[in-house]
Amino acid sequence: MPTVPNPPPVLHGFDPTLLLVLNLAGTFVFGLSGGLAAVRARLDLFGVVVLAVAVGLAGGITRDLLIGVPPTTFRDWRYLAVAGGAGLVTFLASAGLRRYGRPIDILDAAGLSLFCVTGAAAALQHRVGASEAVILGGITGIGGGMLRDILLREIPVVLREGLYAIPALVGAMIVVVAWQSGTHSLAFPIIGAAVCFAIRLAGLYWEIDVPAAPQAPGRTLRSMFRRD
Repeated sequence: MPTVPNPPPVLHGFDPTLLLVLNLAGTFVFGLSGGLAAVRARLDLFGVVVLAVAVGLAGGITRDLLIGVPPTTFRDWRYLAVAGGAGLVTFLASAGLRRYGRPIDILDAAGLSLFCVTGAAAALQHRVGASEAVILGGITGIGGGMLRDILLREIPVVLREGLYAIPALVGAMIVVVAWQSGTHSLAFPIIGAAVCFAIRLAGLYWEIDVPAAPQAPGRTLRSMFRRD
């Protein structure tokens, strides 16, 4: 039976306990985001919990598979428990949570900011290159939200709102640049998460988006082939 290789030593400055806490916190808030979206879609208890688990774990699983290591969420029961607990909390307290304005967007921004930082840090732990670590940090952040929208048959937010993937990449870049420059202070993961969160909320508040492709003038392709 093949053995699972031991992960490389944790980078100095990225305390394993802190990384675990941040990952679990991100899993919980993304689970709440998925659970609230499921409640709004009028799914039952099982559907709410399943969507919360899927959204909470998707980004980390995708990152680990791309790095080439067994997903951490499959080897630590706490991730599944936290994501499932978030779904249960959302289902039981949905009436109270929905009283607050834009709860899904705010929770999603919080999960995005936490996961882009921990995703970049995890990539650096496995000696991934700088640019790859930034990309993997972004994927860790946007993976859960993309899966949530796909499962609810919506166009993923990342494809229709410009300030979604961009904040995640910026937050991950702050962590990676700080590490590459030899600055290993824990302040930089916190700064990266805060910057990501602030940019995402600013985009939501002022409705800032990357310009979309203009609609082509004239007849549509369907109308060109229509027979009158």
